Amino acid sequence: MIKRRETKKIKLGNTYIGGDSPILVQSMLNIPANDIEGSVAQAKELAAAGCQVIRFAIPNEDALDLIEPIKNAVDVPLVADIHFDYRLALGAAERGIDKIRINPGNIGDESRVKAVADICKLKGLPIRIGVNSGSLEKEILAKYGSPTPEAMVESALYHASLLEKFDFDDIVISIKSSDVNTMIAAYELASEKCNYPLHLGVTEAGTERMGVIKSSIGIGSLLTRGIGDTIRVSLSDKPVKEVFAAFDILKAIGLKNDCPYLISCPTCGRTKIDLIGLAKKVEDRLKDCKKPIKVAVMGCIVNGPGEAKEADIGIAGGDGNGLIFKKGEILRKVPEDQLLDELMKEIDKL
Repeated sequence: MIKRRETKKIKLGNTYIGGDSPILVQSMLNIPANDIEGSVAQAKELAAAGCQVIRFAIPNEDALDLIEPIKNAVDVPLVADIHFDYRLALGAAERGIDKIRINPGNIGDESRVKAVADICKLKGLPIRIGVNSGSLEKEILAKYGSPTPEAMVESALYHASLLEKFDFDDIVISIKSSDVNTMIAAYELASEKCNYPLHLGVTEAGTERMGVIKSSIGIGSLLTRGIGDTIRVSLSDKPVKEVFAAFDILKAIGLKNDCPYLISCPTCGRTKIDLIGLAKKVEDRLKDCKKPIKVAVMGCIVNGPGEAKEADIGIAGGDGNGLIFKKGEILRKVPEDQLLDELMKEIDKL
């Protein structure tokens, strides 16, 4: 059982971040900001996939026109990603955004920071301070010599202090690096130094294959130690793939239990059925299932009912046929071409 780190609980639209609230999965639109129709379509796709927080860039004043159409299209909290121009943060807050992502240190003097803090307090909006290894202040880089974990945490807490100065503390912090070890160390340090909710992610993680691996190591290792309140898997790919990967990470470590958990063996020379193809078909048939069950697809009797006896339901391959088993107990033998349908019938009974 993972014991989560205690953090401040912050309201975000129709949900919460931190405290005893579930870990939220985020993604970000990658449609050009001037394409409202495309942005709305992608936001709807993300929402349908289960994405719980959607962020999008607001690079200029025209991009503020994205907020209302997206809010009308999805019932998911929306985050405005803003850099440099504090007026865009004010405009986003006025137009109905649910959260602002900003670096207080790069929007100008304290009067501008105060203006953003004041409107967010008035509207009940949290602010995410986003620090990464490529955006550290010159003086902090000079102090540490490189974007070390200590440097990034110091930068994040400095930005937080700018908001705290104006009595604002509905703050979420992210401290991302493209280097997995640096990212892990930075979040570990941040969790010791503050109780703000932490948004986890490996930035610039890469294309799908390597990006998922790096994110699983970085995000997953922190979550197993109770660190992290919201996550994003950053991929150079379709944003919906980020959502699927994030949920898979949560499932793998037992933090998402409202869906099936599939286990399957890697096959060996004993396997006499198309187990790999069968496992993929089972996975596809289970994608809309909401039952918190463990399903096993095993290659043979050697590692079937025995090795997977903790599974709620499973199949073990034979020679042109297979066994249906439940909690390690064999129910019946079934021809190979009927295994999938017979397995699904048993799942429907659970």
